[in-house]
Amino acid sequence: MKKLQVIFGTLALVLFLAAGQAVAQLKIAYLNSQQILENYKEVQDVRKQLEELQKGWEQEAMSMQKEIQDLRDKLETQSLLLSPQKKAEREQEIQQLFVKLQQFQQEKWGPQGQILQEEAKLLEPIRQKIVKVIQQIGEREGYDYVFDAVTANIVYAGKNQVDLTQAVLAELEKGVAAQDSKGSKK
Repeated sequence: MKKLQVIFGTLALVLFLAAGQAVAQLKIAYLNSQQILENYKEVQDVRKQLEELQKGWEQEAMSMQKEIQDLRDKLETQSLLLSPQKKAEREQEIQQLFVKLQQFQQEKWGPQGQILQEEAKLLEPIRQKIVKVIQQIGEREGYDYVFDAVTANIVYAGKNQVDLTQAVLAELEKGVAAQDSKGSKK
């Protein structure tokens, strides 16, 4: 389904662009960013590095879980022998260790986690290198546009392409001004 959307999106963009230029003059290419990321050795090396880092953190988390479980088991076996105060102290100790484990997991794998930060830091120079190579090939081969087949985004646009951003903004502003003047006459 997503691939079909990508094809239709790309086709619609091509047809839109073809309206302004003769189709024979337009030179378009595509690439598969997912395949690049899966097959580029530098990316594979970064993935291995991140896996090793993650394995260490997983072992640390498992060690914390084991410590919590051992304390729970010990508390359960000694429960009848402990005073209510001592039992409450041990339960609190277990709870504190559990909170510490959750904080550790959030710090390493959460939405702002260290694994994501490390991945971004290690992949950024590679991403920049990939973008530079795409630009070099686009210029050298004379492409007007290069699309990413995975995301349906333009990853390269030739220097002679017209950016319609300011024209669209101006038209939108005219439309807003026209609506405002119609609305104020009522």
